[in-house]
Amino acid sequence: MPIPPFVADLRRLVGTALLWLPGCTAVVLRDGAAGTEVLLARRSDNGWWTPVTGIVDPGENPHEAATREVWEETGVVARVDRLVWVKAGDVVTHVNGDLGQYLDHTFRCTYVSGEAHPADDENTDVAWFPVDELPELMPRHRERIAAALAPAGEVRLG
Repeated sequence: MPIPPFVADLRRLVGTALLWLPGCTAVVLRDGAAGTEVLLARRSDNGWWTPVTGIVDPGENPHEAATREVWEETGVVARVDRLVWVKAGDVVTHVNGDLGQYLDHTFRCTYVSGEAHPADDENTDVAWFPVDELPELMPRHRERIAAALAPAGEVRLG
């Protein structure tokens, strides 16, 4: 589901005006034949490869949103290991003209089960990539993956 119902309701009231929303990024990792692999999805709206991202629903905890989004978008069950980064993103203009700005909570996650595939219409492809052979990514997504790969420690702020 590309737009959560609560956002669609808000959009009926505010049109394309800027919405400030809580978001999550799930950097899902697994041990592959060539070492650590990361799960990426190719977005249907702009064609970019990204970790799984999404909007946190009202009353939902960000870490629960992360695992929900992974399942809904890729058919993969993941476990959240830890929060690695909290950052207010830049204003995004979506392809339909809606403006959004997200307080992103990035989580390091571990693959549990499932066969990765595009499980909804938000993505055209889903694949595992060795962490040293990533496709072209937006800088913010490379930074989120790097934060998830860093040794456990303090959460990166901004």
